[in-house]
Amino acid sequence: MQQEIIIAGFGGQGILSAGRLLAYAGMLENKNVSWLPSYGPEMRGGTANCHVIISDEPVGSPILNSATALVVMNGPSLEKFEGMIVKGGVIITDSSLVDKSPKRTDVDVFEIPATKMASDMGNLTFANIILLGKLIGKTGIVSKESFAEALKKVLPEKKHNLIPEEMKALEDGMNY
Repeated sequence: MQQEIIIAGFGGQGILSAGRLLAYAGMLENKNVSWLPSYGPEMRGGTANCHVIISDEPVGSPILNSATALVVMNGPSLEKFEGMIVKGGVIITDSSLVDKSPKRTDVDVFEIPATKMASDMGNLTFANIILLGKLIGKTGIVSKESFAEALKKVLPEKKHNLIPEEMKALEDGMNY
């Protein structure tokens, strides 16, 4: 089993953090992982994306020419990466921010109003976690338990009080 994921959006949306959490959860399951961040010089408001590979086999290269899944939080990222998803893959969009649907008909598409859902929860930073919830729920790439453990390891201790809400956001995404 190998999953190749592209997570993309604007800087400040937690794109790189989402990828890091996913990779860490895979590592906790003794899988081979790769996390390759990429961002423009602008940081907040500029483009940001990361490639995450989680595999039972050694990872040959962290650079992806195609991917099994795409999680996007802005329109330009959908345009840029939609064509890289393999037939039968998964595209998950934040429909609160991405104003058009993917054109592909040979992939599973999930349009989730993640930013609105996160706003309703009282914390916009949960939008990326909601989208990861759908990815985890659809692909089974990592377990919910591993993700919870990754939150404990990756988040600074001063933010550990948010973990129960983060897990609620993950579950909301899984069930959407």
